[in-house]
Amino acid sequence: MLLAKTTKNRILRTNLQLYRLINGTQDRFVKQIGDGSIITRFEKTPLPSEPTDVVCPHFLELKWAYGCPFDCSWCYLKGTFRFRPEGIKPVIKDYAKIELHVREFLNVETNSHASLPPEVLNTGEIADSLMWENGHNPFSKFIIPLFESQNKHKVLFLTKSTNIKHLLEIKPHNQTIISFSLNADKVAKKWEKKAPAVSKRIEAASRLAEAGYEIRVRIDPMVPMAGWQESYKQLIDQIFAKFIPERITLGSLRGLQSTINGTKDKSWQIYLEEKSNWGKKIEFSNRFTMYLHLIKYLKEKYNYTNISLCKETVEMWEKLKSKFESPDLDYKKIRCNCTW
Repeated sequence: MLLAKTTKNRILRTNLQLYRLINGTQDRFVKQIGDGSIITRFEKTPLPSEPTDVVCPHFLELKWAYGCPFDCSWCYLKGTFRFRPEGIKPVIKDYAKIELHVREFLNVETNSHASLPPEVLNTGEIADSLMWENGHNPFSKFIIPLFESQNKHKVLFLTKSTNIKHLLEIKPHNQTIISFSLNADKVAKKWEKKAPAVSKRIEAASRLAEAGYEIRVRIDPMVPMAGWQESYKQLIDQIFAKFIPERITLGSLRGLQSTINGTKDKSWQIYLEEKSNWGKKIEFSNRFTMYLHLIKYLKEKYNYTNISLCKETVEMWEKLKSKFESPDLDYKKIRCNCTW
């Protein structure tokens, strides 16, 4: 279904499409706004049909920029942008165009006379969401008020940054989710060298939680380095000493071939042994042991069960669900970092 709307001599076409969902139902969603350069649905992962297929809901991207200043060794943007002369150097798109497309999305129901499900728009799929907070027009102060003009859809910031000054100044922020990417300290020191220290990220998340933001945590990619068991327990303890995340999504180290080809530091690849439809992964039993360890620790010590997995296989979801006899680990009901 295509809807055409003329705005300031520009024609924006909103593409609505009927999608089959992971749970087997169907619903109508926005596929993209206009040319898809700002708002488009992430559809790189097909619906899972085999045990080795990864589970990943088709969320909406808000592509306000691309690139990242942190240069993590395994960053998949190194594969995505491998043909750009600037590589992963941050580039910010035109705010006027972003605003045009966002306002069109927020008004889709009015224009189409259709009832659509609430959505989370992810600003951190191809960029760090807080990488422009020192610019003359911080992205947070630009985008959050746009979403505050309504109460249905939310904007998601995914970040390793601690630059939260402007976020603390913005009120209200009811339609905003902040998700921090965290890892065990020794993993971060080895492969996330340009990113802020994990302890500082946790402190930033804690301050935002105190300010009333909805805070999620993504522990991804987990790496089975020597002593990983205690390292990840310590990370969990660090987090819960400061705040309680609304949701925790776990993921293990993986690498698309384009990422492997595009990165200089290939030391992390020694952990990749298994193939999937989303690149190479850590061997199944090792991944299972890591997830089992953390999920059990979260449940037993903190009575915390709002846990999900990122780009993990059907087989892994099923085995963990069976182990814990938990409906929370049903991949057909997935509520992970990038979803509502």
